[in-house]
Amino acid sequence: MTAPSLGVEIGSLKLRNPLLAASGTCGYGVEIAHVVDLATLGGIVTKGLYMAARDGCEAPRIAETPAGLLNAIGLQGVGIRAFVDRVLPRLREHDTAVIVNVCGETVEEYAEVARIASDAPGVHALEINISCPNVKTGGIAFGTDPLMTRDVVGAVRKASALPVIPKLSPNVTDITVFARACEEAGADAISCVNTFLGLAIDVETRKPRLAFGTGGLSGPAIRPLAVRMTWQAARAVKIPIIGIGGIASASDALEFFIAGASAVQVGTMNFSRPNIYAEIESGLVDYLTRHHIGSIRDLVGTIRYPR
Repeated sequence: MTAPSLGVEIGSLKLRNPLLAASGTCGYGVEIAHVVDLATLGGIVTKGLYMAARDGCEAPRIAETPAGLLNAIGLQGVGIRAFVDRVLPRLREHDTAVIVNVCGETVEEYAEVARIASDAPGVHALEINISCPNVKTGGIAFGTDPLMTRDVVGAVRKASALPVIPKLSPNVTDITVFARACEEAGADAISCVNTFLGLAIDVETRKPRLAFGTGGLSGPAIRPLAVRMTWQAARAVKIPIIGIGGIASASDALEFFIAGASAVQVGTMNFSRPNIYAEIESGLVDYLTRHHIGSIRDLVGTIRYPR
């Protein structure tokens, strides 16, 4: 019997399997290469990159919560030119798709970062970070205003011929409004979703556990919410959805596929189980085999509703 196919296409981006390492959870990819064979991944989404280097937020930046992780890193990064010059050559040594997470404080900065990334050999797609909840400027504003979302995605679309994948914020009233705005502006796919805005307090000091105050909540605690938003977005647009949020097993990933995602990103689990990808891949093959499904693509959006 022929093994089921895990290959997927996101616009013109072809992935050997639908498992991506989520932005901000594995550095630029090279940091985990000694524990994970990057060639076994569908691809890596890099840490967010602005034009210039950034120090990010003050420590403490991370706090554990029940079934989750609260973070306020503040998009610390080396800047797009340093990434292209010093990091990308090392990534090109590994046979995996490289998706650059593009950030900006202005529409013009988004477009320029996208242009520089697109001109660099070895970059396969762009994820547009319009939704980071723990920076004071840029992301959170662009990701919670559909007109600003459209402006940013449209500007990046003009600046690059690579697949453009905006990353949506869950901190909105109706995710479908933003999904449609991205599609109308020329996006090739949508990453759904970023972290949920949260606050954890040390009751003894009565101070927030993060120096920034609020932070982005990720991990298994958010998965049902992320699956719901993926399902909503997939029903609202015709472009592919990349599901994100609390995936810790093959079963978790399957929920996203059945809800309508064409690929998924694994994030928080990278910190404790960096080899989780092999486990999920094996589980996906087992599921498809047991259910006599020839390709992961045939599972996408097959949710069955109660009568």
